[in-house]
Amino acid sequence: MAASQPDSVAQDEARATLCRSYWPPVYAYIRRRGHKPEDAQDLTQEFFARLLAKEWLAGIEPHVSRFRSFLLTAVSRFLSNEYDRSTAAKRGGGAPLLELELAERLCHSPRTAHESPESAYDRRWALAVLDQALIRLREETTANGKSRQFERLNTFLSREAGAGEYGELGREWGVSAGAVGVSVHRLRQRYRELVRAEISGTLSDPSLVDEEMRHLFTALQNEDW
Repeated sequence: MAASQPDSVAQDEARATLCRSYWPPVYAYIRRRGHKPEDAQDLTQEFFARLLAKEWLAGIEPHVSRFRSFLLTAVSRFLSNEYDRSTAAKRGGGAPLLELELAERLCHSPRTAHESPESAYDRRWALAVLDQALIRLREETTANGKSRQFERLNTFLSREAGAGEYGELGREWGVSAGAVGVSVHRLRQRYRELVRAEISGTLSDPSLVDEEMRHLFTALQNEDW
């Protein structure tokens, strides 16, 4: 909503965050629709350029409950419309510059080689949500003077500790293994809260948060952690 407000103090930051967060799912969707990497890069940048320049975001809240669904519908319509390749945005010309090698690695692997465009979009959307929540968690811990602790413990957000790992950290920090376990538990709890907050910020109806959380976990079922 901030990205759609003209002359808003937060507009530029909101637009930058929107493009940074959502280009991977949009790019993955376009690639799965059969476009070559270079064309998909141009199309993704042109899509975001039009999304912002043509005020497609204006008035979204009254009739859209999920930003995820709105964006997928918008890019699908964009691809369906007649598109003149000669008008494609120059790479780096105002839209976020996509690193082609990174983009390809993000949306392609032997495990996901046959997934549908919609599945590719949902998987990258879910990872974008987790990334944004992780950024917020890192910012919070840094503000609280715990950045070093975060860098050592964030690996346990997505996996269980191996035998002796908590004890090793505890000896390094001069605390018990149990104390390290409590810190990990609190970090996981806060991370989950931030994921919920990130999802809530993409919904006009707060009652849909739990449903979107289930959708997120479903989209990530085949993801390697």
